[in-house]
Amino acid sequence: MLSIIEAAGWPIWLLIVASILAVGIIFERFWSLRTTLVAPHGLLKDVVQDYRQNGVNEALLKKLLDPNAPLMARVYASGLKNVGSTREVMKESIEEAGRAASIELERFLTLLGTIAALSPLLGLFGTVIGMIEIFGAQNPATGNNPAVLAHGISVALYNTAFGILVAVPSMGFYRHFRARVDQLLVEMEQQAIKLVEIVHGERRN
Repeated sequence: MLSIIEAAGWPIWLLIVASILAVGIIFERFWSLRTTLVAPHGLLKDVVQDYRQNGVNEALLKKLLDPNAPLMARVYASGLKNVGSTREVMKESIEEAGRAASIELERFLTLLGTIAALSPLLGLFGTVIGMIEIFGAQNPATGNNPAVLAHGISVALYNTAFGILVAVPSMGFYRHFRARVDQLLVEMEQQAIKLVEIVHGERRN
């Protein structure tokens, strides 16, 4: 591996840094976008049960706003704080909390998409550097230097290949996580609407 990095020249380090960032983001998003951390099944049922038994009290809100609680719990807490208001006010407070939750769900995705888009360009930059070295080896006085020509070709080809290698999985995971976020947001919206309707007596469960 070290020999490949040496053959690819210094431009490859830009792609190595980009690949490390991409891998870190991919693992972090896989962990953070789990259903159990965002909107676990049964959470609405538990919240409604607590609300019907004890109403909105400090203990319930503290439980929902706990830093270790699922992201959806914070949305429920925002709505329950306005339980005495009209349906529209309660819904607006939930929508505001939902927008904050969407920002949390989309964290690092812009960076991952940027890496996917820029990696081929970084590879192309390395290719240009390699071509410059090749043409720089063309010296009428001394003739062609095979070693310099080979190094220039290595820089050009390795950077192009590595740029594509970084871009393809980064773009694939970016689109996967975007779809996952959209799915979670729809589920959260549906559950929040159910809570509003249950609180205001428009549905039983």
